[in-house]
Order: sequence, then C-alpha cells, then structure tokens
Amino acid sequence: MKLIKRQGFAFAALLASCLGSAALAQQQAIPASNAAPDAGGLTGSVTDDSAWRDLGIAIPAFPTDRSVATAADGGNTEALGRNLARVVFGDLKNNGLFKPTGPDALPTIQYGEVAAPAFAGWRARSAEMLVQGFVKGAANGQITVGCYLYDVALGKELMRQGYVVRPEEWRRAAHKCSDMVYARLSGESPFFDSKIAYIAETGPKDHRRKQLAIMDSDGANHRFITNGQTTALTPRYSPNYRQIAYLSYLDGRPRIYVYDIGSGQQHLVTATKGPTFAPRWSPDGKFILYSMAIAGNTDIYRVPATGGESRRLTNTPGINIGGSYSPDGSKIVFESDRGGSQQVYVMNADGSGAHRISFHGGRAATPEWSPRGDQIAFTCICGNLRVAVMDPQGHNLRYLTDSWQDEAPTWSPNGRIIQFFRTEKGSGHTSIWQVDLTGRNERRLKTPVDASDPAWGPVLP
Repeated sequence: MKLIKRQGFAFAALLASCLGSAALAQQQAIPASNAAPDAGGLTGSVTDDSAWRDLGIAIPAFPTDRSVATAADGGNTEALGRNLARVVFGDLKNNGLFKPTGPDALPTIQYGEVAAPAFAGWRARSAEMLVQGFVKGAANGQITVGCYLYDVALGKELMRQGYVVRPEEWRRAAHKCSDMVYARLSGESPFFDSKIAYIAETGPKDHRRKQLAIMDSDGANHRFITNGQTTALTPRYSPNYRQIAYLSYLDGRPRIYVYDIGSGQQHLVTATKGPTFAPRWSPDGKFILYSMAIAGNTDIYRVPATGGESRRLTNTPGINIGGSYSPDGSKIVFESDRGGSQQVYVMNADGSGAHRISFHGGRAATPEWSPRGDQIAFTCICGNLRVAVMDPQGHNLRYLTDSWQDEAPTWSPNGRIIQFFRTEKGSGHTSIWQVDLTGRNERRLKTPVDASDPAWGPVLP
C-alpha cells in the first residue's frame, strides 16, 4: 500500500496485496474536515527510549454512509467500522506510548461527524486526541476507509489518509491508520502494517514438528508456509519484504532456502554437509550470512542470495555463530566462544577487525542489530535467559525481560519494539512475546500453536 500526500490531501494506492498480487485499486482522496488545519507545530520523539507520556486518544467506531453487505469481517460496513476501530485501538494501546479509549467504551458517531468533530463533547471526556474514520462499500466489493487525526484541545485536523482495499485486506487499512497516528504523534517511523515470520511448533517437546508460518504484527491472519514434513528453523524477511530466508532439514541435511512471498515458490541457496545455522540477510538483500560447523569448528560464511560460492568470514578455533549486519552494512555482530565463553563480538563486513563487546558477566547469544543502528539486542544467559540491549560499543546495558527463558530477540521495523520467544519451565511450551525499550510494556501475541524464532519484517509497501 503506497501513500502519496499533497497539501493536506492523502491518497492511497494499493499497488499490490501483502502477498504480491496484482494491483487492487486506484488512488483515493478523502475530503478535508471542517476543523482548522494544523500548521505542523505538534511533533514528538521517542528516540530517547524512555517512556513518552500517556496521551489520551479517543477512537470511536468508524461509521458508514450506508450499511451494505461485505465479505469483510462483520458481514456489513456498519459492523466493519467497529472492527476497524478496534484494531486501531489495539495497535495504539499495545505499543506502550498512548492511553487510548476504544469504540466499545465510547458513544457512536454519525457519518457526518467524521469530518465535523464535536470537539466540546470530546473535551468533556478528557480526550486529548481524536481518531475518527469512515468505511464505505463499493459495487465491485472493494472498501474505502478514511482516517482522520484531530487535536481536541486545539480543535485542529492534524492529518488524514484514505485507503481502498479488498474485503480480505481490511486489517491493512486499520494498521495504516494506526501507523499514521503513531508517526504523527511520536515522531517515529511506523510499524503496524508489517508481518512476522516464525516457527510454529506442535508435538511432544522431545519430538517437535516445526513449520514456517507468517502473521500480521498483531498476531492476526495466521498462515502456514511449509507443511511440516521437514523441520524449518530461523526465518528472516528480506529487506524488501518479498522473500523469506530460512533453514530446512531434508533427509537430515541442512539447506538454506529463500521463499518468494508473491509466487509461493522457493529456491535453494546452499546445501551444506555440516550443521548449518542462522541465515541472515545483508541490508541490500544481495547476500545471506550463515554459520556452518566443520570438524568441530563453526564459522560464519557469506553466500549470494541467489546461490553460488560461499565466502568464509571467520577463521578461529571454537564456535562463531549468528551474524547480523549493521543497517549500513559495514559491520556484523555475532556470538563466539573464542575467548573461552559465549560472548558478543563485532567485526567488519569482510571479517576483519573482530573484537568482543560484551563484558557484563554471564554469557551472551543471538545478537541482532537495531534498524536504527544505535543498539544491539541479545539473549543474556545470566542465570535465567533474558532479553537485553546495549550500544554497539557494549555500553549502556539494560535488561528488558526477567523470565525463566526468553531468547532470540528481533526488532520492529522502527527499532522501538523487540519480539522474542519464551519457553515455559517444565512443559517446554513456547510463545511469542514483545516488549518495548522501556521494559515495562510486555505482552504475548496469540498464535494457534506453540511459536518460536520470530522475525519481524519491514513495513509493507
């Protein structure tokens, strides 16, 4: 979904669905409200990683001009409008920055009020910001969704956007609305309209069936990608979102595959004789890092994403594993026991200049560089397994979780939220969780089965 903005008007063109299908709709403009336009003076920032503030946001149900049947959830545009507002409410509530009130706790509004807010009534409810929208059905089955953001105290329209979607894509319109609100009020890049790849696990803990699966950033629209006949591990989205690299074991042999999301086809990148681990993309999408064990030694290699000859980047006794590029592609963070214990190291992209950065006590594993470049998330093995972050020099260590076994952190597209998987003590059940950089806003994502190895993809086009 591509947005084109001009002089306060916002247009949306669905150039492709989230699975890369043909164009779905043309650009769509929505009318200006009768509220005074904002001059661009209200801005914010959460780049200091601290708690921002509890900003009260009212999100009533999105009314429709007339209730018509639709294949989207709810069966008609009136019910869909409430569902849309519920998704926006959930997105804004769960990121930890805002204090929204959703449609189920607010009075309904009429279609004509969307562009003419009753600011006095919302002020009486102590709402600081107001998100109103509408939904309209078309004869061809498509849906138009409008989204407006208002400053209640100032009585101003801050932003608006319009989207045209197919019925099955209605949640994307809601996530785009959330992204608009989040970006405008926080000063950060959005992340709600994105996907998560993970490993779906079933069966007893000593004989797990592991399938590649994907879902929306809030856990909705779950879909299996592989059938589970071979074990799938450690998926990662390509930088342009179009592909997923993952590790598969067929006949006991490790293979790195790249799955094309649009076509549903996949191609073999490399098949190795030794145990292989953790494929990771370069920022330009041209290469994939992976680790391979040969004769008791594990090193990091780089291979073209299209397949071909691998290049060895590390060459030291012991175990070198992981490999995550810095956003500019100049450096790689990885884990190694070359110094006697499992720790985090950074090296240049060509393998030179490797040096240890973790000196906090305990061991460290599964490092991943933030999309913003300012922090590295990793698993701290210090008694329990905890998710922690530090800067690329190894300073300013902060623990974000404190459970029995939390591991394998992955960043949201904007570097504000971290996802990881948690293993229950005793049962071995696994689940996906997320926590923001304050460490105070933690929640579990619902999945139909046990889940591990999450990988957060970029914001959808």
